[in-house]
Amino acid sequence: MSLMKFNFLNIQTLDAGSALCDLTLVHFVFEAGSGTRSSIVLELTYNDASFLDEVNSGLAYGHKRITYVAYGSPAQPFKEADMDYCIGLISQLLRNLFIYLSSSEFRSIGLTDDEFASRVVIKDLLSRPSVISLNPKIAFLFLTPGALPFEKLWDKFFQGNEGRFSVYVHASKDKPVHFSRYFVNREIRSDTVEWGKISMVDAERRLLANALKDPDNQQFVLLSDSCIPLRSFDFVYDYLMQTNVSFVDCFEDPGPHGTGRYIKYMLPEVEKKDFRKGAQWFTMKRQHAIIIMADSLYFRKFREHCKPGMEGGRNCYSDEHYLPTFFYMLDPGGIANWSVTHVDWSEMKWHPKSYKSQDVTMELLRNITSIAESLHVTSDKKRQSRITPCLWNGVERPCFLFARKFLPETLNKLLRLFPNYTSIEAD
Repeated sequence: MSLMKFNFLNIQTLDAGSALCDLTLVHFVFEAGSGTRSSIVLELTYNDASFLDEVNSGLAYGHKRITYVAYGSPAQPFKEADMDYCIGLISQLLRNLFIYLSSSEFRSIGLTDDEFASRVVIKDLLSRPSVISLNPKIAFLFLTPGALPFEKLWDKFFQGNEGRFSVYVHASKDKPVHFSRYFVNREIRSDTVEWGKISMVDAERRLLANALKDPDNQQFVLLSDSCIPLRSFDFVYDYLMQTNVSFVDCFEDPGPHGTGRYIKYMLPEVEKKDFRKGAQWFTMKRQHAIIIMADSLYFRKFREHCKPGMEGGRNCYSDEHYLPTFFYMLDPGGIANWSVTHVDWSEMKWHPKSYKSQDVTMELLRNITSIAESLHVTSDKKRQSRITPCLWNGVERPCFLFARKFLPETLNKLLRLFPNYTSIEAD
């Protein structure tokens, strides 16, 4: 929330959004107060996302709506008779506001030199047109301790789609023995990965760096050794290639397992109000993969100050917080805020439900593939459930393309069911 004064009125930002060159007044409401306070609500849309360069004072670029409230002072509350005057006055104030927002003075407020430099680089990368590939591919990034128990299932998934995908394997402990030609010689240089530590994010970045070497890789999917495909390759390919957002899980959790993990040493670059949480299993476009590799400033903050065993007995897990916070701060409108990899947290334990052989049925797979809403549950005492529709290019679609955690014993059942469950048509 930011507060900016113009004449005797206060213009208060209530909702984040890019500023604009061409304004459209959508909504105007006069709200009579209790004799001491009244307000006027203005809702505006924009069509030029380049107008506001930085995320500052509570404003974030990438959204499609801005809401302002102008409050009358207690000594001089608004009255209905003042409406015409107020409309003209607020129009002038908003013009002054947008001139100010577009100035270099505003864009540099509150940023350290390192943060300003980092944002300039990232903004430049985001503003560049996407690399056009005549043969766009999906890069499948497998993060595993060793063996890939569902390699035979993935082999079925990939068959007949040669040239439309790439495979990269980060095996942190043991070199896997492969059963599919699609995985042979696809290991990258790997290092030890410890659960909950920054080495997990190091491995993700290592996979992205290797996959970015191929200019045809346009989408990047992070998968674990317990992941399975839920759809046909064609469905997955079209779902990812025909949208311009990345599927990065991101939500605000005010509880102990959310902002309770934040520590003041992340200041000034990362503020508590920007700290976000989400599952690590991303699917992202090339542009976003590049800015992750370009980032050192925010990554360093998480490397140093988000780890298990911090002061006060707090535990912070970078793989759950770095990417959600990074994208919320730098390109919130560029992510879909949910992961396309399904996981079941209904048991309310430290780890999600693991599916056993007896759990695997067509009904289970049909239920997962039919889910069209994303669910986030906060870790505070209220245990609030936040349910939002999965909007793909503005249209409600099934949320999930992949699922985890399936135990190795489920392989044979999944192989038998694969032709049937991957052919389930989406609504």
